[in-house]
Amino acid sequence: MMNVLIIEDDTRIAELIQRGLQEQGFVPTLAYDGLSGKKLALQNDYDLIITDIILPKMDGLDLCKEIRQTKPDTPIIMLTALGTTDDKVEGFDAGADDYLVKPFEMRELLVRIRALLKRQSKTTNNTGNTLKYADLEMNLHTKIVRRNGLEINLTPKEFNLLEYMLQNPERVLSRVEIAEKVWDTHFDTGTNFIDVYINYLRKKIEKDFDKKLIHTKSGMGFILKVE
Repeated sequence: MMNVLIIEDDTRIAELIQRGLQEQGFVPTLAYDGLSGKKLALQNDYDLIITDIILPKMDGLDLCKEIRQTKPDTPIIMLTALGTTDDKVEGFDAGADDYLVKPFEMRELLVRIRALLKRQSKTTNNTGNTLKYADLEMNLHTKIVRRNGLEINLTPKEFNLLEYMLQNPERVLSRVEIAEKVWDTHFDTGTNFIDVYINYLRKKIEKDFDKKLIHTKSGMGFILKVE
């Protein structure tokens, strides 16, 4: 029985999600404002949290950041009517694992939920594995990334993106593949948030280093390779 916290001030949407989850065997809990949601999230253990961005008393972005400080591994899905690249990047930077634009179908939300829970289960089974390529090193247990011994601070999404690239070095990764494997979603050709995160990652792992590691293959995608 999976426990899910739903933080949504629109009672119709909240109750719709609640009924949909109950029908699938989940145990949902409702909160109708950001502060109530924060209190529940920090006092209880949930397998997944679903939160709107625009909330009374505390918005979903600040809420997500607060939760991430003490519950860094709890999957979070953000719901919003805003769907531009900047909006998605802001949500991911706040610590969200996925981003669903309203209006949406319940079955799409369920697919996102199951994908996140499946990925979370795999992550939980990691036992301190280390990924290495060239002078870049990632510890999956401590979440520490270093290049040539220098520690690099990454956001959760940047970490997940780099992890996938380290698992697939010297292979061209398309935007579609990255969207499906890193974001657990279908690639939206109307936004360029994957390119945005590739650029974020480049700035962090290539700054002050002569050798570039992340390269763009025009019309195909990106590759982790020493050139």
